[in-house]
Amino acid sequence: MLVYTFDRTLDGVLSAVFDAFSLHQRPDALIGKGEPLPLFCEEVHEVETADDRAQRVWAGLEKRVSKEALRLITISFQSELPELNTPLFHYICKVFRQPEGTRSIERNFSDPDVLAVTNIFRRVMHERLRMMQFVRFQKAKDGTYLGVVAPDHNVLPLVVAHFKDRFGDQPWLLYDAKRRYGFYYDRQEVTRIMFQNGDALPFDLGTGKLSDEMLSEDDKLFQDLWRTYFKAICIKERMNPRKQLNDMPQRYWKYMTEKQ
Repeated sequence: MLVYTFDRTLDGVLSAVFDAFSLHQRPDALIGKGEPLPLFCEEVHEVETADDRAQRVWAGLEKRVSKEALRLITISFQSELPELNTPLFHYICKVFRQPEGTRSIERNFSDPDVLAVTNIFRRVMHERLRMMQFVRFQKAKDGTYLGVVAPDHNVLPLVVAHFKDRFGDQPWLLYDAKRRYGFYYDRQEVTRIMFQNGDALPFDLGTGKLSDEMLSEDDKLFQDLWRTYFKAICIKERMNPRKQLNDMPQRYWKYMTEKQ
């Protein structure tokens, strides 16, 4: 068994594809560095990520597949799932192995690699939708709105445009507590931010709540009103806990005002 290892970046996947064709090899698996190797692994090739090689592979993909397929590749990679690496690598290799003029494999769902990548893409898009539904903002005294999330997949870059369009007249900070980065919007442009290890966070990572000193007085009132409203509209006779958990999984409750 031949295994390629890479640095867990999309450019690393594309560089692995470049290596596979330049070395005339067909690796059985692509594994992130530091992950355990499979049993019966006979040979390991360490992929060196190179921007020029990755760009050449991407340019080749642009000529061979649709924009939807390119989007499928980039968004599925946001899943950060180790089980995506090998199917995605094989998916891209199969694109280049197809004879010119033949139908693209991108809709061949009988192919296990195409199906695996597509299913993970759908999971990421579903997570994106839930982030847009379940983000709860708090207003700080300086007028900035803070929303803290911890999604299973790295979907923060996929929801920024939605919040910029919806809250274009308000400054906000959307922060991923799991990956320790966020995006700040100042009413004009969006900036990616990260707090250094020694920086004091303006909110509690465990609950996502602003401190009482930073929370605006109006927002304290609105949060209480929202909790009261949430309880008031609950009809005990029509409660369906199973459906509620299906529509709003418990892992999202941590940062939701009505659940605190």
